[in-house]
Parts: sequence; C-alpha cells; structure tokens
Amino acid sequence: MQKGGGMPRHTNTVEHEQYVLRGEATITIGEETHRVKAGDVVFIPAGAAHSYENMGDGAFEFLCIVPNEEDKITIVGDPVARAVSPRRVATRGGSGDTR
Repeated sequence: MQKGGGMPRHTNTVEHEQYVLRGEATITIGEETHRVKAGDVVFIPAGAAHSYENMGDGAFEFLCIVPNEEDKITIVGDPVARAVSPRRVATRGGSGDTR
C-alpha cells in the first residue's frame, strides 16, 4: 500500500491474521483504531468491519494469512453494498498486489 493509500471499510467472511513487514498504518477494526508498524501482528475476526490507511512516509507492506476457504468482501457504507472478490479490492491501486 503506497504512501497515502488505504483500503475502504469492508468486511470479509473469513478471519485474517496479518504480520506487518514494513511501514506504518492505522487499522480500524470495528470501532477501535490501532497504529501498527513493522513487526506487529493483527487479528481481524470474520465479519468485523475494518479499514486501512497508510500513515507512514513509505509503503506499508504486510502478510495476510487467511483460512483456505472462500472469502467474500463487502464494502461497508456503499449505498449499493456491493460484494467484490478479494483480488478486485487488492488491485484497485493498479499494481496487482496489496502494497
């Protein structure tokens, strides 16, 4: 996720475990906001609304570990409340990955 980038508030049908490789970001999970940096671990329960905002001077990069199950992402607050595939959300920045 490049400097100033982020991911809108959304839900997933599977849990996420994330390990931050580099950079800094705020991650909002439910109503709680956490500032994370390299070396931090994040747990996002299935169904929890969450979002990301890169707050650092460089790229924010993390590993995202999910169960080997089908995942459905729903953007929260979208008037259409559309569901999209994980690949589509990850590629909105045009790079084809989550950085």
